[in-house]
Amino acid sequence: MPAGGTGERKGSALSEKITTCLWFDTQAEEAAEYYVSVFDGGKILDVSRYGDGGPGPAGQAIAVRFQIDGRTFMALNGGPAFNFTEAVSFVIDCSSQAEVDRYWSALTDGGEESRCGWLKDRYGVSWQVVPSVLGQLLGGPDPDGAQRAMQAMLTMRKLDIAALQTAYDGG
Repeated sequence: MPAGGTGERKGSALSEKITTCLWFDTQAEEAAEYYVSVFDGGKILDVSRYGDGGPGPAGQAIAVRFQIDGRTFMALNGGPAFNFTEAVSFVIDCSSQAEVDRYWSALTDGGEESRCGWLKDRYGVSWQVVPSVLGQLLGGPDPDGAQRAMQAMLTMRKLDIAALQTAYDGG
């Protein structure tokens, strides 16, 4: 934190200096509610709404601040000018296959599976659902095992920890 800085905003709790802003057409509030339902402990922090005479319908959210996994995000209703691409994605580090399965199922609901643990959710946001062990398998001490694990991963959509480990082990 910079010298003299408090990290606080007027009227709000301690927050990060840098917040990710996600640009939506008109679905910012819906998307924020969806994301906080997917991640344990997620919550809506505040919603700013258009008043009478605003550029959007009175009562519609302009911006929604929400928190997932202790990180603050902003969902903005900015109109149809921009769309999400795979150039930016969120990586979910999963400690077990059950966690991989849970996030994969929740985020592909209405979304689209891709390859190697990547997906797009129903709003077009890209995610990588990755088991923690993947780095150990792809960068392990056995270069042949790492290559086998890599080849196995390249055939998968949702990553399968047991299959990756079996490939690494040569089975």
